Amino acid sequence: MTRSQTHGAAPYGVALLRISLGVMWISHAALKLFVFTLPGTSQYFTSIGLMGFLAYPVFGAELLGGLALVLGLYARQVSLALVPIMAAALWVHLPNGWVHTSPGGGWEYPLFLVVSSVALWLIGDGAMALRRSPPLAPAFE
Repeated sequence: MTRSQTHGAAPYGVALLRISLGVMWISHAALKLFVFTLPGTSQYFTSIGLMGFLAYPVFGAELLGGLALVLGLYARQVSLALVPIMAAALWVHLPNGWVHTSPGGGWEYPLFLVVSSVALWLIGDGAMALRRSPPLAPAFE
């Protein structure tokens, strides 16, 4: 971590980003489980051209990844590993327009979450992390 990341309020700002991203991922998993159901999510995946069975590992990744982010368990790696899932959601929502309240949901929310996840990967785990990620390669610092 750089000096600015280890002093002052910055680590708490990073923790706030990390925890809010984790809660978002958990809510996405809960939506698939409790609202759409996993079989329903599988059918939806099939309807948009994805393999239906992917609904199950996506659910697991969202739930476990969200929990890891909230707890601060290798948050940098987890946030980067979750980017392809939200990038796929971005791809699905792209034809619907910018605003997520558009019919079918727009793409600004998935894009913001992709960018936020990449930002967390770049800046680190933040305060109150249970298991810290190894630092980035010197070329990124």
